[in-house]
Amino acid sequence: MISRFEQFTSAISSIHRSIQKIEREQMEKYGLKGVYAQYLVTIQRYKDGITAAQLCEVCDLDKAAVSRAVAEMTQRGLLERVCTNETGYRARLKLTDKGQEAADYVNRLALTAVEAAGKALTDESRAVMYTALESIAAELSVICKEGIPEGK
Repeated sequence: MISRFEQFTSAISSIHRSIQKIEREQMEKYGLKGVYAQYLVTIQRYKDGITAAQLCEVCDLDKAAVSRAVAEMTQRGLLERVCTNETGYRARLKLTDKGQEAADYVNRLALTAVEAAGKALTDESRAVMYTALESIAAELSVICKEGIPEGK
């Protein structure tokens, strides 16, 4: 019999690998790494722009990875840095027209993929699934910070 741990981690790993593969294949159109899809759609949600620090927090990725991605996407004309002071510190990241086009492309494909992947789910079961996943993610975050609680 498969344990809950094994079933859970296997399913999550499989989902994660599939998402990475889809992102990688679709971002090739723009000559970008797959993970940049997440950055594009996140930045798109913030019409007034978002700082790199906020992007790190929202995407739950480290500063170095975000910094490299922002530099590359800026160089490729997908992002612009809107400075609010003379130093450029805490500049807001905004999509250029080309970046907006790429984000729209990613959003369309993501919606299609998510709808296809969840076609067997009812609205009720989907709501339960997202609630459960958010709860598990929050609890695992606490465990990562505080350690595994003592067994019963």
